[in-house]
Amino acid sequence: MSLPGQKDKFTPELRILVASLLSMGVILLWAKYFGPKPPVPSPQANRPAVSAPATPGPATTTPAAGATQTTNTAAAISPAPAVSVPLKNDSQERTIVIENDLYRVEISNRGAVVKGWQLKKYMDDAKPQHVLDVVHPAASQQTGGWPFAVVLEDEQLQNAANAGLYQISSGAETLHAPADAEFTWSDGHLEITKHFRFDHTYVVRVETAAKLDGKPITAGIGWLGGFGDLTVTNPAPVETVSTYYSENGKITNFLHKKLDGPEKWGPGVWQGGKDFVGIEDRYFTAAFLPVGSAAPGTLETRYWKTSRTVKVNDQDALEPVPQVAAATSAQPVALRVYVGPKDYDDLKKMNPPLHGLISFGWLEFIAEPMFHGLKWLHSYVPNWGWAVVILTLIVNALFFPLRISSYKTTLKMQRVAPEIKAINEKYKKYKFNDPKKAEMQKEVMAVYQREGINIGGGCLPMLLQMPVWFGLNTALRGAIEMRHAGWLWITDLSSKDPYYILPVTMGLSMYLVSKMTPVTATDPQQQAMMKFMPISMAAMFVVFPFSSGLAVYILTSNLVGIAQQWYLNKTHPAPVQVKPVRGKKS
Repeated sequence: MSLPGQKDKFTPELRILVASLLSMGVILLWAKYFGPKPPVPSPQANRPAVSAPATPGPATTTPAAGATQTTNTAAAISPAPAVSVPLKNDSQERTIVIENDLYRVEISNRGAVVKGWQLKKYMDDAKPQHVLDVVHPAASQQTGGWPFAVVLEDEQLQNAANAGLYQISSGAETLHAPADAEFTWSDGHLEITKHFRFDHTYVVRVETAAKLDGKPITAGIGWLGGFGDLTVTNPAPVETVSTYYSENGKITNFLHKKLDGPEKWGPGVWQGGKDFVGIEDRYFTAAFLPVGSAAPGTLETRYWKTSRTVKVNDQDALEPVPQVAAATSAQPVALRVYVGPKDYDDLKKMNPPLHGLISFGWLEFIAEPMFHGLKWLHSYVPNWGWAVVILTLIVNALFFPLRISSYKTTLKMQRVAPEIKAINEKYKKYKFNDPKKAEMQKEVMAVYQREGINIGGGCLPMLLQMPVWFGLNTALRGAIEMRHAGWLWITDLSSKDPYYILPVTMGLSMYLVSKMTPVTATDPQQQAMMKFMPISMAAMFVVFPFSSGLAVYILTSNLVGIAQQWYLNKTHPAPVQVKPVRGKKS
């Protein structure tokens, strides 16, 4: 039913629905084509070592609030009698592999850094697929930083520590967890010791000690050179990577747009009071945690970005590389490091709990219950796609009473449509601001009140379903369980259908539901808009990266809607529209 003074004939419920869809489309199109682009970072030539602050801000060497400044750099150390430190180094570069059922870790004795961290239970998105490696060798080689590199206050000392050939405690090339591996190196002044302890879980214990001329100095451990799955598309991998820290139970994330380069900051700046720190992409994380006996808020952190050169359309371009480091005020540094999937249940069992890393967005109050409901169903239904189908049936059963109420409201509005149209015709000659339009509104509302029509009741099921759609899409795209989960021809329920079968069938089923549902629209333009909506919805699922799981949900919901509408049409037939008899003009 048209509102007074408007030339279109949209019903209020249709206007709400169309406005919601158009708003969503405008936002997505703006974000895709006109949204702010990430700034291109300046190249960090010949700067593999980094010393960066914890929080972005103006260039200064003064520590930020909550940060501590150490003064034990090489320049700050006052002259002292030479201390005899024995040389410790290896004669050649070699690697050692530590593995269990969950991962395969490759550590080089050059710098005692990690050159590969494969998660055996997960594959990447390459064609053909390979076991996922969250280390980025190309980025690390360009930037000069690798995971588990030592982060010191003096750049020259840091470069030396991360380039030295360490002695390895074990002569074996491969160790099977539980296992320990110790790496030691000294150039006669600087001494570095790293001790790794691996077990049957995703958590590794690392202890690092650094001494200069026999005196302990502040040292941290960094995850440098990038992180995560480099083979993902839409969006680009770097757009999903962020550093983070937790303070007083609140997690703060920093995408590369919020990170500064190392050149803006002086040495010795660490931000303390953190419960845990780390780096993550959509599905995986490397989290630095305190040892079990440490109190909360005992970690210190730095996070920054450098850059590497990549090919984009056969042209060289700079890509930001987020990096993070962790330390403790006590030396040597003892940390636990979780490197693995962002599985909600596993992260929740960690100490401290890490499940807050899984973000359900602004519709968390819908997405999280849907996610947990889906996981509960999956404990009985082994296939995630069929679990989505069953979840859809349950949700539609809960919404069916509202569908009945909406259908009855539609029938009432259809019954009074000729009367409302006559009222519109009566006042159509008056302008929008004419007082007569107020009288028209009173007459329309009087008809609705007489028939007991709630003009918002007809679109209530749709208004309730749309937040469910958005919330479910967030849950499906962010859940590690949906990644590479197959269903029929779908190989990944978290990404869109590569063959576009789901969007097309979804659009056809939505069109069939609209044809079966009685409408009050009499305007040809309004009827055309109703026919266009299924096409626009299908097109959105083709263009934008909505998850296939959401398409399965909507398709199943449409099929259930067809059955429900058939039942309603049979038990509550629509009134027969009688065309008014035109009288002769006098």
